[in-house]
Parts: sequence; C-alpha cells; structure tokens
Amino acid sequence: MSKYYFTSESVTSGHPDKVCDLIADSILDEALRQDPNSHMAVEATIKDDLILVYGEAGTTAQIDYEQIALGVMKKIGYMEDYHVILKVNKQSPEINNAVAHDTLSAGDQGIMFGFASNETENLMPYAIDAAHKLAARLEEVRRQNPGILLPDGKTQVTAEYVDGALKRVDTVVVSTQHAADTTQEELHQLVKEQVILPIIAPALIDGDTKFLINPSGSFVVGGSWGDSGTTGRKIVVDTYGGYAPIGGGCFSSKDPTKVDRSATYYARYVCRNIVANKLADKCQIQLSYAIGKPFPISVYVQSFNTSKYTDDELQEIVLRNFDFSVGNIIKELDLRRPIYAATTNYGHFGKPGMPWEQFKKIEL
Repeated sequence: MSKYYFTSESVTSGHPDKVCDLIADSILDEALRQDPNSHMAVEATIKDDLILVYGEAGTTAQIDYEQIALGVMKKIGYMEDYHVILKVNKQSPEINNAVAHDTLSAGDQGIMFGFASNETENLMPYAIDAAHKLAARLEEVRRQNPGILLPDGKTQVTAEYVDGALKRVDTVVVSTQHAADTTQEELHQLVKEQVILPIIAPALIDGDTKFLINPSGSFVVGGSWGDSGTTGRKIVVDTYGGYAPIGGGCFSSKDPTKVDRSATYYARYVCRNIVANKLADKCQIQLSYAIGKPFPISVYVQSFNTSKYTDDELQEIVLRNFDFSVGNIIKELDLRRPIYAATTNYGHFGKPGMPWEQFKKIEL
C-alpha cells in the first residue's frame, strides 16, 4: 500500500500580495471596459500606507489609477489612509509591433501548463480546492464578524492519499488576522465551527486530523502593515497549489494578448474538457509560445496512464478539437472584457462561470 501526503495553500483578499493583484486586475477591467483592445501590464506594490502603481499601458481608456487603488483598499476592508505613487508609461512600441500583426500574435515568449483531475466536482486537485474554499469561507465569516476577524489570512490543507486515491484530510491550517481584544480561545472556536467544519467533509475527518488555528499565536498586525505585497507573487495559489507545474508568469495585470494569462486559461480549458468528456481521469498539457508568433511552438499532453488512449492519441484528439492560436484563444473564450477582478481571489481555476471552465463536447 502506497501512502503519501500533499499540501496546498490559499490566502484571503486581505493578504498584501492579493491586495496588489486586485488593484492590477481592477485597473485592467477598467481599461477593457472603455477600450477592449487595451494592452495592459500595470502592477502594484504595497508597504504600510504606500501603494506604488507602475507598468505599461497601451490604451485609449482614461483611467484614474489612484481612485481604483484606494477603492480596492476600502472594498477589501482596509480603512487607513493610503498614499498612491504612479509610474505608468506607454507600452513599448517594439512589443506592440510584435503583437499587432494582421494575425494576432503572442506578446511574449513563455511556457504554460493546464491541468484537470476528476478528484473533485470542479475537476481540481482536492488540497487546493479545499484551501480556496476555506479562504473564501474565512472571508465570509470575517465580514460577518468585523469586530473579531480582520482582512489578512491564509489557509492550508494537507490531504492523505492511499494508492493514489484521496483517503482523508490530515491537517488544516488557518491563520487569520484578528482584533487585539480577541482571545485565542474565542478565535479557535469561531474558526473551527464556522470556517473549517462547514467546508471539510466529515467523511475526510477522523480522530487524527489536526486543526492548527493561528499556530503562531497573536496575529493583530496584518496586511501591508505586517508585510509588503506585490502583484504576481501568488502564482502557485492562483493555479493548482503545486499539484501541477507552473509556467512562471503571473496572471494579474495582463491583458489577453499576454499568453502567460490567456494561454494558461486555454490550457486549463483543454484539460478540463478532456476530463469532463471522460477521456481521462487526469490530464496535463504544456504549451509554449514565442513573441510575435500566432501559434504555439509546442503542445504536449499527458494523462498519467488514466486514459484508454495513449498520450499521442490524446494529443491528436486535442489538436483536432482545439485551436491554440492567440487570436482564437481570445475569441473563443471572449477575453477582451472586464472579467478579471473576479479571477483574482481563491484561484483562477475551478470557478463556475469563467469561460475556461465551460463544457465543450469533444469529437473523436
């Protein structure tokens, strides 16, 4: 009998890195709302009361970067006074020339991965799916108890597998910022009863399951006052929780001509539909692109021996059913619209309603 453990983590919207991701994606959404052909890569960094908004923008949109950043802070629940510094330039004409051909081309080189597994209802690995749901639930409970819980928080789930199958949850870790007058006993009871137990299925909990709630003790100082934050530093959280490889490029701030984002979404779309069409129990795909080229340099499909088809046969099926050109990805998934702030928190994958999570019938 083979036994192993796998762990994934998530964070709440008040985590300083996610604060910066949401500022970047909110700016992108505003650009696309006014100008669907916007080319954007405007990011943020935060520390204490200072927010730096910086990057490149090629758009006709009139954007109030400062007001967007300050609005995000209030939406999350940070009511302090923040100072915003701007350093946003026009997009490099060399990059624009590489992208803006008659046939839309990749805005940069890079590698991208997609993944799906029938382990959960939304075809995501269990640990990251559970960690995201815990983080989302923690935020919900925080907003219901503003005098106790505060915006910054992290979750982590360790799952035990036996012979490759999910057996039980071994450990759940929840760390949450809280009011100074909240006792650890009060916090532990609230988090366990209202956050953990409603999310983790009872069948996966046994007498040996460990619940670690604020294991470091007091967590009063959080957000940008406890740590710095920068756009794009949570790419493992954003993808598959370490269960599958990552390409290395972040998502937030980037318009769909940046294949780091759009092609990774499409790779998930392909893998999700291989599994949803029951062609494999598990599927992973790697893509690669070169700047100025409309089609991928390589496509590599794996099923980890969970399909009646060989990987070569699956790859042929994929190439017959999916068009990986940059222009088609943007068109098929309808990516030139303001949908990106909705992707920022609790993972970019596994969310119903996102275009890359839709079912497509695959023709054999």
